[in-house]
Amino acid sequence: MQNKKSKNFCSRKKNRNFAKKYTMHPSAQESAQKGIRAALVSVVTNTTLAALKFWAGAISGSVALIADAWHTLSDSITSFIVIVGIKLSRKKATVSHPFGYGRWEQIAALVCGFILAVVAYEFTIDAIDRLKHNTAANFGLIAILVISASIIVKESLAQYAFWVYRKTGLITMKAEGWHHRSDALSSIPVLVGIFIGKYFGEMFWWMDGVLGIIVALSLFWASYEIIKSAINKLLGERVPIDLEQDIKAYICKHFGGYYTHHYHIHSYGDVRELTFHLHVNGYETVEESHKLATHIENALKKQFHLECTIHIEPESQKSDLKS
Repeated sequence: MQNKKSKNFCSRKKNRNFAKKYTMHPSAQESAQKGIRAALVSVVTNTTLAALKFWAGAISGSVALIADAWHTLSDSITSFIVIVGIKLSRKKATVSHPFGYGRWEQIAALVCGFILAVVAYEFTIDAIDRLKHNTAANFGLIAILVISASIIVKESLAQYAFWVYRKTGLITMKAEGWHHRSDALSSIPVLVGIFIGKYFGEMFWWMDGVLGIIVALSLFWASYEIIKSAINKLLGERVPIDLEQDIKAYICKHFGGYYTHHYHIHSYGDVRELTFHLHVNGYETVEESHKLATHIENALKKQFHLECTIHIEPESQKSDLKS
């Protein structure tokens, strides 16, 4: 027996193009390779930028530029953490860790998030100190060129990292992108201060400090988002509404209007474990119901890249379990 509501839902979703949405998801190996490649590019680029900033800071005698160089160098360190996190998360499952080591990715993201929070705190202290001591930015042409190049390169790296995140779903790539963007943002107040200070130095001496605080607040927010996302995955998240609807529609289309509910999902890196309840004809044998559940599990794994476990319930219990 098929529920009317399930039939109507099935008909509404009948023409959805599932293949386009889900079959393009890259394999775990491909995701890891993309993430590691992006992190390696980051290490090389950030180390080069840090050396240029140290050089420009030494020539101009700018403490702020040297501090900014340390910030850039810290991004190389976090990129190295990303590489370690991705490699550890791809270790095969063992008896003691049957779900593998995928959550190392979330742990690495937590480390990156906390480092970003520390950087934001240091920016806040530095900006307040500048305001207290009436300090304005004052750099030469070399500093202008280095900082301008840094902003462009760092934002390009951020876009690359975000692109890898969208392609692979690696949360560490999102953290990596924000680290790149944080460096670009932190350089903007310095660059703005150069031009404002050059023409309106006495009137707007406080501009560098105020912009520094604004940038620090944006970094705090980015840190919060990264840490929250990682913690949510570690604790376990609700199945996204669109994914749940797509699964229900897929079951309707290929197996009939079966009633499903009680969806739960747990992420272990690229491995996602999904469980839900499936109502079947109460007169079916255990073997028949088990065979149906196995077919659905295999189909969902192929279509949605999910490791599924289905709990079978007889149709008669549906009226008692509205969900």
